[in-house]
Amino acid sequence: MVEDSIRIGIVGCGGFARFAVGEFIKIPGVTVTAMCEPDENAARAGAAAFGVPNVDDAEALARRADVDLVYIGTPPALHHPQALAALRAGKHVICEKPLAVSNEQADELVQAAHAQDRLLVANLMQRYNPLFAAVQRLIASQLLGSVLHGFLENYASDEKLSREHWFWDEQMSGGIFIEHGVHFFDLFEGWLGPGDVVAAQRGLRPGSGLADQVQCTVAHASGAFVNHYHGFTQPARLDRQMFRLLFERGDVTLYEWVPTRMVVRALVDEATVSRLTALLPGVTVETLAKYEGDDRNVLGYHKPFEADRMIELRIGEGVEKMTRYAEILQGVFRDQLTWIRDRSHQRTITEENGRRSVALAVAATRLAQG
Repeated sequence: MVEDSIRIGIVGCGGFARFAVGEFIKIPGVTVTAMCEPDENAARAGAAAFGVPNVDDAEALARRADVDLVYIGTPPALHHPQALAALRAGKHVICEKPLAVSNEQADELVQAAHAQDRLLVANLMQRYNPLFAAVQRLIASQLLGSVLHGFLENYASDEKLSREHWFWDEQMSGGIFIEHGVHFFDLFEGWLGPGDVVAAQRGLRPGSGLADQVQCTVAHASGAFVNHYHGFTQPARLDRQMFRLLFERGDVTLYEWVPTRMVVRALVDEATVSRLTALLPGVTVETLAKYEGDDRNVLGYHKPFEADRMIELRIGEGVEKMTRYAEILQGVFRDQLTWIRDRSHQRTITEENGRRSVALAVAATRLAQG
């Protein structure tokens, strides 16, 4: 590897892989040198996007001298063997979520990365969203008190997931918690500390046996419970997601699976409004109600406080989804690339995020299956 350069080999060059790597190579010194894609249509699209040869198999790609980092965008069950081959060949690895489909596989990958002193990370991009950091600051500030509860409602589309799609094959995908839920287990752990899955259920689509709805409850170190729901049942035009955190004196709601906007509703006084606007740059504030005299005295969670107004704060109005998505992907890669060049760099996500999120997903899957 030439100093300050990184050469990527792509394993699995489908639509999202092309989008993600297309953002990675906007960073100076980053190029694509090879790909491995058995699907003819995806291979043609990859060749058009990057102009690189299509290698016969993932192990052959990992052995190439002109590849420094292997990006893996294949179905989940392939992540472990493909990432392990790359690590053993001395390559850095970024793979799409999940890191693996079992705890044993995740552990083996982490051990191999440490043994080879190579990068290993699952693309758990949520922590690179500026709204993630905004919520972190709000929690740490205690301006709305402590977080008491959280939920994720993911009403996802199945319009492009035919009955034959690998997504429904739990041997290939791991199931919804493992294939998809890892993003959100990691997100809430970033806000609320480590969690344990304490309950989980799944629903089977009548007449098909497909597990298309799952839900679980995670108890976090902060003391808050978080409910996760994922259902792949909707037309694409009704695909929608919502995150909410309930505080002692208000709540925070984020919209879309990669959130672009956030709404805060809270009971506050004038000084708290000033502190919130300083904490959350670019926020707009609307007063929903005002209180005077004795009405300023409030009791909640058996704690008295004063509030002279109820407000709604908004962040991210007008932010374009794909612009934010692209910024996040570049943030992921810049962070990991900095570590490759300087091992003292403290990354936002590491191989431990991948391992932790798989552990929670596996626990939820087992509980849901009974």
